[in-house]
Amino acid sequence: MLRPLRRLSRPPRRAAATGPGRRLLLSTPIFYVNGPPHIGHLYSALLADALHRHRLLRGAGPGRLSTGTDEHGLKIQQAAAEAGTSPPELCERVSSLFHQALTHAAVSFTDFTRTSEPRHQRAVHHFWGALRDGGALYKGSYEGWYCTPEECFLPESQLAERRDAQGRPCKVSLETGHQVHWTKEDNYMFRLSAFQDPLRKWLRDNPQAISPHPFYQRVLHWLEEDLPDLSVSRERSRLQWGIPVPSDSTQTIYVWVDALVNYLSVVGYPETHSEWWPAVHHVVGKDILKFHAVYWPALLMAAGLAPPKRILVHSHWTVRGQKMSKSLGNVIDPFACIGQYTVDGFRYFLLRQGVPERDCDYYDEKVVKVVNSELADALGGLLNRSTALSINPSNTYPCFSESCFPKVLDYRETKGMGRASAEDYEFVASVASLPLQVANYFEGFQIYKALECIALCVRQTNSFFQRHRPWKLNRKDPAEQLWLDTIIHITLECLRVYGTLLQPVIPHTADRLLSRLAVEPEERGLSSLTFLARYNGKSCPFEGRQLGPDTGILFHRLEKSRQLQIETKKL
Repeated sequence: MLRPLRRLSRPPRRAAATGPGRRLLLSTPIFYVNGPPHIGHLYSALLADALHRHRLLRGAGPGRLSTGTDEHGLKIQQAAAEAGTSPPELCERVSSLFHQALTHAAVSFTDFTRTSEPRHQRAVHHFWGALRDGGALYKGSYEGWYCTPEECFLPESQLAERRDAQGRPCKVSLETGHQVHWTKEDNYMFRLSAFQDPLRKWLRDNPQAISPHPFYQRVLHWLEEDLPDLSVSRERSRLQWGIPVPSDSTQTIYVWVDALVNYLSVVGYPETHSEWWPAVHHVVGKDILKFHAVYWPALLMAAGLAPPKRILVHSHWTVRGQKMSKSLGNVIDPFACIGQYTVDGFRYFLLRQGVPERDCDYYDEKVVKVVNSELADALGGLLNRSTALSINPSNTYPCFSESCFPKVLDYRETKGMGRASAEDYEFVASVASLPLQVANYFEGFQIYKALECIALCVRQTNSFFQRHRPWKLNRKDPAEQLWLDTIIHITLECLRVYGTLLQPVIPHTADRLLSRLAVEPEERGLSSLTFLARYNGKSCPFEGRQLGPDTGILFHRLEKSRQLQIETKKL
């Protein structure tokens, strides 16, 4: 029997601001266990991890980072049968691979949810009850084109005509190329159509709810089209591996409804979730945007909960211009990449080269070139040159001389003062503005731009060091010694800023750099980060401090892989 949709007596509770002292949950998607991890999964996790680490370094308040595995659905049921194992055994094995991959990549997750866990299943049952009690569900007959790999029904507008392996005509998903099959079932339906206007209002009132902006526009466009009701269960006879619908043993809850509730179960739904929800930022791939930006907010509204504060969307990685696929044999294994390029090297590459607004291309030569140029040569070389005993025999953070580098009111109007040139003043101003620039880019989900700015400043610092040739200065001349100390002081100050700002991206390398500069753990936060205090007439706590132990090369240059060398010889 159809039940009218109950109108909420009050609007869903809004999220608290996420400024200083506010809680925030950052989440990755939970990853489907029909196959092992690849770099697309790792990219999602690294984006969320960098945001989480950056926020903690800012001292912005309690934070959590959740990830996990999505373990139900027809795809898992079929994959287990093909592998000659049971769904629970397959899930245990593949979920463990994801846990290992994320741990190996230094993803600082606080929670790892598995949808097969009892706590999650209890949350799903409660959420279903909230939808049912609110009149958002009804039983109906549903038919359409079902895509098993994507676990969803697709409209005709998202299909194309192709031929299968036997040359027979078939329909496939336009986006993924996966084959679809006509399916007719008696299912529970969710009144998605009733939420078209509330969803539009939510987005128009919250223009930052979905970032980057092109994805926000895409969702608004979807909401201008018809929004048909959504099938939210499957017949139990077809799908046994899933959570049964409460009080109806003939139906299994649709895998996407089950999976989406992980964002609630991780924060203690239905008892303690209000301590965190809805101060949540979801990091998701563009292929699951509709599930997170249309279906999920509508389901939350129907259950009396507010939508998440932000949905941060990224694009995909291709491999030498081709989409990653098992059939092409070009799926990139993150374990192999970390072994070849190191944890920090591969983290840096993905976050430096990954642009959320568009697909990015992976190939080995690019990893080697970027990491060697920016980490090994530019950053590592700068640290090595400025701390070498031949340049800094006392192994200390030397003093800054105001007479060599006098304070100016406007660097754009000076031609240079003391021993400093106009170019030096411009360079120092760039580094001084860097922490705020980086913070703004992190807030805008443009981590790659933050790293671009840091890399530019590192290059400028190398140019500053090279321009003044401190190795040529005569230490026996007091004036020359003052200028030498000032050059090294400025260089070490720059390195301290870069090391601090790079902690969310390359945590191990940043730790080694800061330890070499004798920066204590409590001095590594972003909220108290200052630069060149002496230039601004303040005391510098690092001046005169003995540097930390020399642990050798900061970042070793990468070698081309054996396969890459073979390919180069062929050319």
